[in-house]
Amino acid sequence: MDLVLHITLQKPPVDIFFGLQKGTGNNCEIVQWQQYNSSDLHFNLTVETKGDQQKDPLPDFKGAFVQGPKGERFIYVVIRGIAGTPAALCNGRMKIPLSGITWEVINNSNAVLETYVPGSGKNGGPNYATVKPFSGWTAGS
Repeated sequence: MDLVLHITLQKPPVDIFFGLQKGTGNNCEIVQWQQYNSSDLHFNLTVETKGDQQKDPLPDFKGAFVQGPKGERFIYVVIRGIAGTPAALCNGRMKIPLSGITWEVINNSNAVLETYVPGSGKNGGPNYATVKPFSGWTAGS
């Protein structure tokens, strides 16, 4: 079953581009590039759920945007600073965990889930590495 994910990146820093990593290694591309312009950034993607609700305690996920080993899957948001700005050296990735997505959450979601993540870290720069705090995934609209 396909599951639509909607990620809202709240109040990211200025002069930085954010995009989704599609694929892995040398076979990856960055899609949906966006820059903060006074409103939150929104990313939409589709993943495939794997597993059997009767046998598997939690679903697994696959697809072009899914990263990481089984039980620890996540989505990468790529971070790139704009040349010639103070943020030019900002380069890295943010991990959006797929943890917390249960069969119950999927069954009550109409195949759409959303999450809200802080775009800035405590120092005011991008929120690198695994997003903290992470509020989890809820049924979308």
